Amino acid sequence: MRPLRLALTKGRLEEITVELLERMGCDCSQIRQKGRRLILPVPGENLEVVLAKSADVITYVERGVCDMGVVGKDTIMEMGSSFYEVLDLGFGACRFMLAAPKGTDFYGGYRTKVIATKYPAVARRFFEKKGMDVDVVKIEGSVELAPLLGLADAIVDLVETGATLRENGLETLEEVAQVSARLIVNVASQKLRQEEIGAFLSRAEAQLKEGR
Repeated sequence: MRPLRLALTKGRLEEITVELLERMGCDCSQIRQKGRRLILPVPGENLEVVLAKSADVITYVERGVCDMGVVGKDTIMEMGSSFYEVLDLGFGACRFMLAAPKGTDFYGGYRTKVIATKYPAVARRFFEKKGMDVDVVKIEGSVELAPLLGLADAIVDLVETGATLRENGLETLEEVAQVSARLIVNVASQKLRQEEIGAFLSRAEAQLKEGR
């Protein structure tokens, strides 16, 4: 049987997850010296790490080519899920916020508001709960530009400090959701490799508690 496969979101979450793995006693030398390799063994463990973009982490876990994955709750909320979300890792914390140009009366008037976002599904669900009819426009780059150019009345985006919003004349109106990194598990793997996954989960939980 092949090693357990853990898909990691490349970038900042990858770095923090590797630090967690090292605290769990894993030898991450191959990951630290990865070069251009995307599938990396973890010496001394029945484990290999796969590096991927966040949306692909979900796809690989859902399809069962990876048994586990580390991905932001933002991606889970946007893409939906047919996997188990088993652990809030606590790092990569930020918030989905609704923000608009400073001083504007976003909730005033009867015109349908235009919302710019990288996360259209998240934005639609938020406004559906409010009973508001909005026009959602998907933006791939800097969402803050949309209100400045007159494309949108407001944005829904991930916010850590709010500095970028303030520098572009925007202010937060409401929190949509809190977000952090999560450990997800393939449905079939949870049944077929329950003992291995359970042992990995226990080690991760122990280190997270120790680090608090």
